[in-house]
Amino acid sequence: MKMIRRRGYFLLILIIAFLAGTGILIYSFVAHSGEWALKSYNKHLYNYGTLVGAGTVYDCNDIELAKTVDRERVYAESKTTRKSTLHTVGDPKNFIKTGVQRVWGTRLTGYNQVFGVYSLKKYGKGDDIKLTLDSEICNTAYEALDGRKGTVGVVNYKTGDIICCVSTPSYDVNYPPSSSEIENDEDYAGLYINRLYNAHYVPGSTFKIVTAICAIENMPDVFERTWDCSGKFTPEHGTDIICNANHGHKVDFETALAKSCNSVFAQIAIELGDEKLSETAQRLGIGSPVKVSGELESFAGKFNVDGVADDKLGWTGIGQGDTRIPPIAMLRIVSAVANGGSAVSMNIVENTFSQAGKKLNIALPTGRTQLMDSAVASTMKDLLRNNVKEQYGDYRYEGLNLCAKSGTAQIDEDEDHNIAWFTGFMDDEDCPYAFVVAIENGNSGSQVAGPVANRVMQAVAEKYRK
Repeated sequence: MKMIRRRGYFLLILIIAFLAGTGILIYSFVAHSGEWALKSYNKHLYNYGTLVGAGTVYDCNDIELAKTVDRERVYAESKTTRKSTLHTVGDPKNFIKTGVQRVWGTRLTGYNQVFGVYSLKKYGKGDDIKLTLDSEICNTAYEALDGRKGTVGVVNYKTGDIICCVSTPSYDVNYPPSSSEIENDEDYAGLYINRLYNAHYVPGSTFKIVTAICAIENMPDVFERTWDCSGKFTPEHGTDIICNANHGHKVDFETALAKSCNSVFAQIAIELGDEKLSETAQRLGIGSPVKVSGELESFAGKFNVDGVADDKLGWTGIGQGDTRIPPIAMLRIVSAVANGGSAVSMNIVENTFSQAGKKLNIALPTGRTQLMDSAVASTMKDLLRNNVKEQYGDYRYEGLNLCAKSGTAQIDEDEDHNIAWFTGFMDDEDCPYAFVVAIENGNSGSQVAGPVANRVMQAVAEKYRK
């Protein structure tokens, strides 16, 4: 009897193990079958590691950015377009993590869990994807960057549609650089990184937008106060924080932002304290990833001032310190300012279509997040508009009704190692677009990144203003 009982227990254990293994197998199939199908050894989709079996990628104007012809992947006719859209479309070997050919690979190949790659076998390619991206605007941005490393992003702050996503360095997929060139040539450093989503940049004075929002929310008399800046501010502990003006001046809050006074904003950050500054920064998304079309996720960023000394809090308040963000995080913040404090979900994919021409109506995120009170957003909008009128010069951005903030972020002790920033939006209901420009080693945000932003936004206004 004991022997039969032992055998029964053993059989029960085997049954449980079998069912558990079956469950794990089913889960793995459901969760990862698409990934397995897209492995480079799948000869239906790849030829010697190069993607060949996939649908067509279109921009918002129905320009073909990538398609399959006779088992060969063919990219846009224009060389400039091939370069300007590389980090959005993706490369043939899927090295670029943000490329739609990688992120939405299962869609493009037409794969599903029931029929596998049946549509690929039947039609020779998978489903088509139409993007929100405008290749003409991307070309303008690519040319404006003029070979410098950096990024340009433009989004409709009402709809969340990204019409421009350019990252440099780039290359022509028809004539790719060799692996040795990529490894040894400094011009190709960070080639596969989409700098809009995944650059680890010091925000510099663009972070004063965050500090200003925190001050408006927590310092009731901030617009009634003035500060005497001697050209520098010396915290109780730590090194001097030098003012951008390099000389003494007396400023109010509005002027301090327009002049980008480091001394004043360091003092404001210290007065606010780590808890309030941290709460505002985190609510605005600093230190969290930005999701695009529900599938693509940016670098989360880095932000932490909990319990830091006054000098470090001051440096953080002016955008230096240990803070690191991707440019799309700042693009999201200025978009929210433009949109009454509400940040809408960002999209790069407009829709997908089967090879039979049927619109598949994929579910894309359409939510919105209130990053700040509408009154705070309105006040911040006025401040950013004042920056352009009183500091940068409206004549430099003719007809754009621009609201913006520049920044020059120092990376290390070498003055030539910096990030030139310019970010903002057009205060225009008929042309609701926000932008961000970040250029590595650009030296001056307003003088280097500003003209790039102007050239791109003039093209946006000419094409999209109703």
